[in-house]
Amino acid sequence: MDMLTATSRGSSTAVENPEVESDFLRSVHALLRELDGHHPAFQSERGMLRWTLHKKIDRTPSNGVLLVKILVKELERAERCGYRQYIIPLLHTLMYTLVKAPSIPDDLYERVYCFCKKLLTFPKPYCTIGLHYARQLKLERTVPGILYQRLVSAEQSLKNDSFAYQEKVFMFADPNLLSEAVCRAIATEIKAARTSQCPRSCMIYVIERSLQEGLKEHCDFKTLRAILQEKPLDVIEHCFQQVVAATEHAGSDVNAEYNQYVEELEKIYSALLSTSGKGVEEAAPEGSPDIPLPNPQISFHLWTDEDQLWKELVLFLRPQNQACVEDSLSQVLLDSFEIQGMGPDFDGSEQARFSVLSTDSGIERDLPVPDDEAPEAEHSRLQRKGGVKKRGSTLDCLPLLQTGSNGQEAKPAGKLHRKCGSSVMEPIAQIQRLHKAQVVVLGDDRVLGRLVQAYYSLRKRESRRAYLTPRLKVQFYYVPLMEEQPSSCPMEESALADQTEPCELAAYLGRVDPWYESNVNTLCHMIPKLATMPSTPSKTSVSDMFIMDVIAYYVRLGLQPIYFQVYTVKLFFTNEGLEPAEDIFLVELQVTLEEFDPSRDNLLMKKKTTVEVPGTDITLMYKKVLLSNREKEETASLRSTGLVMKAVPSNETEDLVCLNVNTAEIVKTANLSGRSYSLVTNKIRTRNIKMQSTDQKSFTVCLDKDSRRVYKNVTGIEVFPCLEPSYCLQKTRARRISLPGDEDVGLAKYLPKSLLLPINTFAGITQ
Repeated sequence: MDMLTATSRGSSTAVENPEVESDFLRSVHALLRELDGHHPAFQSERGMLRWTLHKKIDRTPSNGVLLVKILVKELERAERCGYRQYIIPLLHTLMYTLVKAPSIPDDLYERVYCFCKKLLTFPKPYCTIGLHYARQLKLERTVPGILYQRLVSAEQSLKNDSFAYQEKVFMFADPNLLSEAVCRAIATEIKAARTSQCPRSCMIYVIERSLQEGLKEHCDFKTLRAILQEKPLDVIEHCFQQVVAATEHAGSDVNAEYNQYVEELEKIYSALLSTSGKGVEEAAPEGSPDIPLPNPQISFHLWTDEDQLWKELVLFLRPQNQACVEDSLSQVLLDSFEIQGMGPDFDGSEQARFSVLSTDSGIERDLPVPDDEAPEAEHSRLQRKGGVKKRGSTLDCLPLLQTGSNGQEAKPAGKLHRKCGSSVMEPIAQIQRLHKAQVVVLGDDRVLGRLVQAYYSLRKRESRRAYLTPRLKVQFYYVPLMEEQPSSCPMEESALADQTEPCELAAYLGRVDPWYESNVNTLCHMIPKLATMPSTPSKTSVSDMFIMDVIAYYVRLGLQPIYFQVYTVKLFFTNEGLEPAEDIFLVELQVTLEEFDPSRDNLLMKKKTTVEVPGTDITLMYKKVLLSNREKEETASLRSTGLVMKAVPSNETEDLVCLNVNTAEIVKTANLSGRSYSLVTNKIRTRNIKMQSTDQKSFTVCLDKDSRRVYKNVTGIEVFPCLEPSYCLQKTRARRISLPGDEDVGLAKYLPKSLLLPINTFAGITQ
């Protein structure tokens, strides 16, 4: 193997080690065979191969050059031979290695950069990911060490004047869905990870990595580490501020020269050497330089309050002088937001009423004065005091424009295929969001139902007054977790029970994104298994925290969202005095029309004068969805025992944004043994559907497979796509000034019409 030589700025040479290189090559090939899914022997190790590979770099960072070299060769081979299914997993593995491993030669950076530019000619999501990584590589080659510095500074919330961007991971688990042992195991790993996340250690890591990457062989790393370890905290903070300032100046100024950046680092390095005491060099530790990449700060929350998500996000954005409040949220702060219009949720319907301030008082003296006349004294005397406060203008809702939404994408029926990823040609936002919240939810499909309710409530608050949206970028991540079969809804006992599985959305994400299947879906049964293992000292060691490492990898590299349509259901009850109820769901709606017992109601009935046929007569009115993107109105009357509406496609070939309605229809037949009946399952694709019981029998509705969200004594339902609250608000305001017949005017034309929940994955939907 040829030795890697220094390029224009110089680089460290890779130590020739055939055994290590051969081990890396075997691991990478095993990773690719795992993606094929044709090797049952690797099923028990799914998710462990990638983690083990990066753990080898953590233990010996100097071997990172060998792994990068192998990954670059495999990427080039995959592109040359047309193995597109390997490109995104290999590229994610490579970029994560580049952040972890120091002193990567420039020639390898150049090869990876050229490969990412080739991906710009590929379809989505390859071009989107290629552009994202090409920008990162270009920045890293211009300012070595800036990716590591920004990642650690943001994730650990290290205070500095040059880079104010902060990130935080919020992990939510429903205590009613997960056992106490699982919650305790997750909390234990998070607590163990915090031992390597103290601000002092993280600032030292940033200083060491920046000086090592910038000065290269001119930096005595062992001496530098010994000097920093004996310095007090105020000196470490001052040095950290200087390093970040030099790095950010070089990264933001297009006219900045690399030599100036190196000179700034040399001044910082020389100042540290000049203030070091005698005997520091002798006390320097032996061994290869090891600069770990600490896991991000994760706050673990048991989901007990409906508004808990919103409260935690507000707490994250609180002023710095309130930082002493860690675990409790000031009720005064929350009440102030409620008073200012964030609390009362508006109806969302088009009949909602809003106060409008009239500028015409009907008094002649209040009319606008011509420009040549300016009676200031009388104007001040006639000025009104204490009037109604005018609602915010339409400009207040500009931050609510979702990423990637444009004129045609904002409408719900523009395209049938599911929306994923973000636009490559996305314009630069005028509002700088200095914080990012990464919300991770643990559980099965039932916790997603709770997430979508919290998300809908948050969007309603923001539509009245955009407080979080202009300052905070919120991303959602989903880690499936299942201990045992969830408590059954009434429908699960019926003939359609075989169509229900606990983690349908996670299974769909694994089908469209194989890298999600390999890294995230493996945690579904692994976390409960690790929770039941006996506690050992090595189990909670920082170096072997499998769960936290995988989740950190997911939130760092899972940047491609897949959007899921949220649906609204309107329920009518047998008691006409009750107002119709409205609720939302994301995955599934189940309807049980009658208690159905197959052992009692045999499909072939014995001869009777009157055959009791199970089920209820219902009428369905819906708009049938066609592949031609047209809708056809249909009406059907049938006898059924129940139906299931699924919003998540059963396979990747049916990736359409619509409801798949499966009905269990009763078909009467006659044969020699007498009259009988049989069950037939019918499938309907629609976006809007109405269901009514014709014989006045009530039925039961269960949302998102959650037995806590069951409605009884229901006689009719209406299901339709949930509207974006900001769109409803602007639509209602615009109707007061628009002409009849105008569908959308003003800002409503540009706001997304349907409410979509984004779930981040590694690749989005691969084609």
